Amino acid sequence: MNALDSLLNGFGTALTPVNVLWAAVGVLLGTAIGVLPGIGPAMAVALLLPVTYGLDPVAAFIMFAGIYYGAMFGGSTTSILLNTPGESAAVVAAMEGHPMAKAGRGAQALAAAAIGHFTGGMVGTILLVALAPTVAHLAVDIGAPDYFAIMVLAFIAVTSVLGSSRIRGLASLLIGLTIGLVGLDQMTGQQRLTFGALQLADGVDVVIVAVGLFAIGEALWVAAHLRRRPADPIPVGRPWLGRGDVRRTWKPWLRGPFIGFPFGAIPAGGAEIPTFLSYVTEKRLSRHKDEWGKGAIEGVAGPESAASASAAGTLVSMLTLGLPTTAVAAVMLAAFQQYGIQPGPLLFDREPELVWGLIASLFVGMVLLLALNLPLAPVWAKLLRIPRPYLYAGIMFFAAIGAYAVGGEPIDLVILLVIGLIGFGMRRYGLPVLPAVIGVVLGPNAEQQMRRALQISDGAVTGLVNTPFAVTVYAVIALMLAAPGLRRLAGAVRGRRRESRREGGADA
Repeated sequence: MNALDSLLNGFGTALTPVNVLWAAVGVLLGTAIGVLPGIGPAMAVALLLPVTYGLDPVAAFIMFAGIYYGAMFGGSTTSILLNTPGESAAVVAAMEGHPMAKAGRGAQALAAAAIGHFTGGMVGTILLVALAPTVAHLAVDIGAPDYFAIMVLAFIAVTSVLGSSRIRGLASLLIGLTIGLVGLDQMTGQQRLTFGALQLADGVDVVIVAVGLFAIGEALWVAAHLRRRPADPIPVGRPWLGRGDVRRTWKPWLRGPFIGFPFGAIPAGGAEIPTFLSYVTEKRLSRHKDEWGKGAIEGVAGPESAASASAAGTLVSMLTLGLPTTAVAAVMLAAFQQYGIQPGPLLFDREPELVWGLIASLFVGMVLLLALNLPLAPVWAKLLRIPRPYLYAGIMFFAAIGAYAVGGEPIDLVILLVIGLIGFGMRRYGLPVLPAVIGVVLGPNAEQQMRRALQISDGAVTGLVNTPFAVTVYAVIALMLAAPGLRRLAGAVRGRRRESRREGGADA
C-alpha cells in the first residue's frame, strides 16, 4: 500500500465524528493554553496526559496534535498583541507583530499568522507524507560538526541582521550565551554561574528568559515612560488583510515551510532556528526594508509558516526513528510508551491506523485552527483597547504565573525580575532582544555539539570542519560576513567610475 492510499485510510479514521470532536477540543485547548505566557504546548500535553488514560490511543494522539498546533498559534497571539511570547517558537513573531499591533494593525498581524500557520502546516504535513523516510535517513547522517555549524550560522545571522549595529547584536548574543551557561556542565556535571544556589543547577528555562526579556522588560519600559506619554489605548484597526498585505505575504507563506520542515525533522531541531532564519530571509528579500523593526507583515507571515511546518517535521524523526527533536515530541513519545507503543521504523507496519489517522488529523486540525482563529483575530485584537496601565499590569501578573508554572520554585520569580531588568536595560541602550533569546536557546546545545566534535577528533580543530555539510555552512557564513564589505567596495568602485566619467565629459 502506497502513502496516498494509507493517507486516505487515515482520513477515514480522522474524519469520524468522535475524532473530529477530539481534534477540535485539542485545537481550542491548545490555543487557550498557548495564550498564557510560559505555558507552552509541551506543558499542555504533559498536563493532559493523565486525562487521556481512558481514551482510545488514536483519539488521544489526535487531541495531542491539535493541542500542539493550537498552542503554537496561541503563543504567537500574545507575542503579537502583548509582546509576551507564550513559548520559545513564538519569540520571532513579536519582532514585527507587536509594532504592527501598536500601529493599529494587530488584527492584520494575527490574520497573517493564522494563514501562515495553516499554509505551513498543510505544506509541512504533505512533506511529512511524501518525504518522511528520506528526511529521516538524512537526519541520521548529520553529525556533531554539522549541528555546530548550523548553530554558528544562526549566531552570525542574528548579530548581522538585527539591531542598529553588529556590535550591539553581538553584545546581546553574549548576554544570552552567558545566561545559557548557568547550571550544570552537561559533559562534566560541574556547576557554572549558579552562585551556590541549588535551584539554578538545572539552568534558567528559556521560557522564563523569553517572558522576562520581552514581557517584563517591555512592561518596565512602558511604565518608565507613562508620565511622559499619555496612556491611551492602542488602536485596533480594520479586521482584515488588504490586497497589499496579501501581495506581500503570499511568498513568505510559501517559503516558510521549506525552511521550517527540515529543521523540525533533524535532531536538535525545533522551531526556534527556522523561525529566525525565515525572518532573516524575508528581511533580505523584502522591498520594504524601511518598515522592518516598525511592523513589516512579512516578518510575521514567514516565521509563523516556518514554525507550523517545523511542527510537522518533528513528527518525522519521532514516528520513523523514535527520536524526539523537541520537548513536545518527547512528551508525545512518553504518551506512546504509556500505551505500550514504540515509535520506530516498524511503527508504520504495526500501527498503520494510529499513524495515518494521526497524520490525517493534522490536516483536519489545520482547517479547524484556521476556521476558529481567523474570525477571532479582531476579538483578540480588542485586548489592545485596555488602557496601558491595566494592560501591562495584567501582562506582569500572567508572566509571573507562567514563570512560576515552569518549575514551581519561588526563585523563578526572582530570576524573572532580574532578567526583566536586563531586558529594560537592553531597551535603554538599544540592544536587540532576539539575539539574547537565541543565545539562551542554542548556546548550551552549540557548546555540547562543539565539544562532541572535538572529542571525536581528539581535540583537533579540524574536527569542526571535516564534513562537506559543515564546510558548505561555513562558506555561507563567510559570504554573510563579507557581504557588507563587498557591497561597500562595489559602491566605491561605482562611485569612482561615475566621477571618472564626469571628469572625462568635462574634459571633452
